[in-house]
Amino acid sequence: MGFYAALMDAIHAYTGLSSAAFFTILALSVMVYKTVCGMFVGPDEFNTPPTVNGVGVLPPSLTDPPPVSDPVQLGDVTEEELRAYNGSDPSKPLLMAIQGQIYDVSRSRMFYGPGGPYGIFAGREAARALALLSFDPRDLTADLEGLGASELEVLQDWEDKFVEKYAKVGQIVSKRNDQQSVADIGGGKAVEESEELEAKKEL
Repeated sequence: MGFYAALMDAIHAYTGLSSAAFFTILALSVMVYKTVCGMFVGPDEFNTPPTVNGVGVLPPSLTDPPPVSDPVQLGDVTEEELRAYNGSDPSKPLLMAIQGQIYDVSRSRMFYGPGGPYGIFAGREAARALALLSFDPRDLTADLEGLGASELEVLQDWEDKFVEKYAKVGQIVSKRNDQQSVADIGGGKAVEESEELEAKKEL
């Protein structure tokens, strides 16, 4: 009791407050401190992802982008076939062409994919549009007729960057070579059969 009485006297002497007022203020201070501390995250917890059912998760904006598969060589592709690689099908690579050369731009999907600033070029031959820095669908062609030296220089700069950054996976053709080859083989076989038939007639 002597210690308690001495403590109460010391509190009154140093603070000028009664013991009841002092402990009330002290309790309120502790509550405010805990409330404020709860609004912030400690340094060790700052880099720890939140958990759901014990499993750590990250917001979509912080997750790693989906892995980009290695470029697949397509060989000869028609312009119509190239349009299937415009990013609308996530399972297919993202391709675009410059002067007939097809490049895999899947690694820059944020720029050339759907909704990207250059998404209009995906799945298309974009030589004229790049030379003119145009987003007009009518300029999505390899036709460079009427372009000046400065515009052709711009196009060359684009092409140099693509050659350096992206893998070349094919080239645009007006007609697939394998179809032509089949036709040629078929025609050659027909000629051979005709020659054999003529030889039998002569015998």
